[in-house]
Amino acid sequence: MAALKIKLVKSLVGRKQPQIATAHSLGLRKIGAEVTQPDNAATQGKIAKISHLIEVTEA
Repeated sequence: MAALKIKLVKSLVGRKQPQIATAHSLGLRKIGAEVTQPDNAATQGKIAKISHLIEVTEA
């Protein structure tokens, strides 16, 4: 299964609670934090919710 590398590039300060919760569920808490997640439907949905805050690359 493919994996995605996700990096938080914008701050969560001032964002609505669902966006903050989505970022935390991906494991992103600070600007510059990177995580590797599997490329599945659940991860794609989370990425779509906070796409304006993150950068996604193939791992």
